[in-house]
Amino acid sequence: MSDGPDAGDGAADAGDDATDGGDGAADADPDTLPTRVAVTGTPGTGKSTATALLEDEYDVIHLNDRIKSDDDLWTERDAERDTLVADLDAVRDRLGDWTGVLDSHLAHRFDVDRVVVLRCHPETIEARLRERGESAATAIENAESEALDVILSEAVSEHGVESVYEIDATNRDPRAVADEIRAAIEGEREPSAGTVDFIDYI
Repeated sequence: MSDGPDAGDGAADAGDDATDGGDGAADADPDTLPTRVAVTGTPGTGKSTATALLEDEYDVIHLNDRIKSDDDLWTERDAERDTLVADLDAVRDRLGDWTGVLDSHLAHRFDVDRVVVLRCHPETIEARLRERGESAATAIENAESEALDVILSEAVSEHGVESVYEIDATNRDPRAVADEIRAAIEGEREPSAGTVDFIDYI
């Protein structure tokens, strides 16, 4: 996936950058609220836009911006995909004992308490990435990854379905998406994974 840094062995691609909850989660216990939350998803799903709206409430780390601005956090430039290959070990060291919200399509690759996976219809992702100036090949690659649930599958594999909150951001206002992210952080919705299906794009 492109649109920011990439991840190889010990490294990762740092690119960019809602299903409604069930019948509602139990009232949140402040002692059990997560201290580290990943907001992840395919580039173009709206992660950075939505998390920017939460900056007054949480410490938000826009990881891709950090990687792009620090030569020590990436190992090489993938010329074909026009992306940086992030050094995940170096990023972990630089983050240190962080708390807050980590925004990146790589965020689920880190030690977190909860993972919010933003989803968006692949046609919308393809259009957004082309508008940003990405190549047709990159836009299609990311759209296909979204249709195949690549990041959702990685998040569930890494953190377990009980820690993943899937949000379909297609045709939703960024503020509404931010509200859904907040609800996941605050324990006001149940975990969900596998409720969004874009396989029709393939």
